[in-house]
Amino acid sequence: MICCCIIYPRTASSRFDADYYVNKHMPMTIRLLGSALKGVTVEIGVASTVEDAPPTNAAVCRLLFDSVEAFLAAFGPHAGALQGDIPNYTDVAPVIQFNEMKICR
Repeated sequence: MICCCIIYPRTASSRFDADYYVNKHMPMTIRLLGSALKGVTVEIGVASTVEDAPPTNAAVCRLLFDSVEAFLAAFGPHAGALQGDIPNYTDVAPVIQFNEMKICR
């Protein structure tokens, strides 16, 4: 199992609309990726380990797939719609990384 980890870094001037992301973008993502998507989590940054500092990331999304190839096959046909929606909730470029799941409970 692999995880497509999408990280939205927070900067002093960045914008991230968590309500839009959770209630509009992610339902669209789940619908478009269909049965190839094996699981999903969305985490919204709420605090830092540094006192009075904001969290490093505005949000982290984890999309679970059987393989990178399965992700690419599901994402490819909908890349334009999904990427085109990004300006509706943020003005930062997401950092995307594929991870191999070793422990998942």
